[in-house]
Amino acid sequence: MKLLIINGPNIQLLGRRDPGTYGSTTLPQLEDRLREVAKELGVECAFFQSNHEGSICDRIAEAAADGTDGIVINPAAYTHTSIAIRDALDGVGLPAVEVHISNIHKREEFRHKSMTAPVCIGQIAGLGTMGYELAMRALVERAH
Repeated sequence: MKLLIINGPNIQLLGRRDPGTYGSTTLPQLEDRLREVAKELGVECAFFQSNHEGSICDRIAEAAADGTDGIVINPAAYTHTSIAIRDALDGVGLPAVEVHISNIHKREEFRHKSMTAPVCIGQIAGLGTMGYELAMRALVERAH
């Protein structure tokens, strides 16, 4: 099984940007942890981070052709605005789990609505970086 972990805008700033909201774990540290989880689960994982909406859409489309079996996605700010990312997720037909490090429902009103969650099998928010691990586990469990 192969999972794709996608992170949207500003996630490369993890560990530096607002640690009170997003924690002190950096993106490389998160990826290292998720590689450990993948090994434990007996799956492959690939990582992609971009601040550009079109690049994220392109990578989702590539996933449909490269043997990817599931997607963990933190669309970040695009969660609330991107019909394009929503359509890409819907179009590839791969199971996806939307992840947010912070609890978007306890934040500003504009963060409460997700454009992408309706085309995902689930959403995990507010559990810090552990949400990524839970999403991976959910995708593996769903496949078996």
